[in-house]
Amino acid sequence: MTSQVPVIGIDVAKESLSLCDTRSGEVFELANDVRTIKAWLKTLPPCCAIAIEATSTYHMDVATLAHARGHRIYVINGFRLSNYRKGIGGRNKDDRSDALLLARYLTHEQAQLEPWQPPSKAYCRLQTLLHRRAALVRSAISLRQSFSQDRSLAKALKPVLKQMATLESRLEKEIQQALREAGLMEQSKRCQAIEGIGPLTAAALNLAFLRGRFRNSDAFIAFIGLDVRLKESGRYSGRRKLTKQGDPEIRRLLHNAAMAAARTQRWQALYQSYLARGLKKIEALTILARKLARIAFALMQSQTSYQPPKQEPSLT
Repeated sequence: MTSQVPVIGIDVAKESLSLCDTRSGEVFELANDVRTIKAWLKTLPPCCAIAIEATSTYHMDVATLAHARGHRIYVINGFRLSNYRKGIGGRNKDDRSDALLLARYLTHEQAQLEPWQPPSKAYCRLQTLLHRRAALVRSAISLRQSFSQDRSLAKALKPVLKQMATLESRLEKEIQQALREAGLMEQSKRCQAIEGIGPLTAAALNLAFLRGRFRNSDAFIAFIGLDVRLKESGRYSGRRKLTKQGDPEIRRLLHNAAMAAARTQRWQALYQSYLARGLKKIEALTILARKLARIAFALMQSQTSYQPPKQEPSLT
């Protein structure tokens, strides 16, 4: 389908934007700052369709500001765009060619895409806190490992690690406060009732659930990135891999929850059955993490309390 509205592709970097306007075919650059973006948006006709490649946070200013002016925004996953480039025989990979590719992709695929909506303040706050805590934990682990071979320096590091632990505790309290302010404490408690899921994983699940409207649990699992990508043709059956789309911190916390769940009476037999079938530990934990996420989604969707079945869980 060919788009009937002005289409613009934007490749985003930390300090700059590369833009392709299909009306003229021109590709140009702008500074990635609010003032420059606002000035450029004033030059556009109403109701443009704008494709922006997803980044961690660098695309948020242009996406939010353009959406506020009534344009339709489509945030395109980088993996999907990469496959599209291969499909049309594209060979170049730079900012200019990416802007052109985004514009071409949206021109032909717009009818199949869902317009982007800005996340709520509660979502942004919760995501920021979870990511800050994750960065702090990674730094603490890295420092502890790096200094472990030198006793004198390791001793000097202890006060630093203690301060980091105090900050981690404060962040965890801030996460709970953010849930409380967003009216999500009951949802969090529903998730925590599931064996293996603690306060942080419950917060991450609420973060995912808060972001959009999901038709079913499959859509929720896909949003988290725990769905499987198949590669089969005729007799060929390729290796199945997780798509790993979405927030990696949510997947990490769910993996930790699965490890905790595998040691509980409720889930231990099921986990061991996966290992007995020849699955690797990481594969068994991924399946278990997916089950936990599906149950949490059902509870949040239906606003009901967790009622563990009396019989043994299904082995499939």
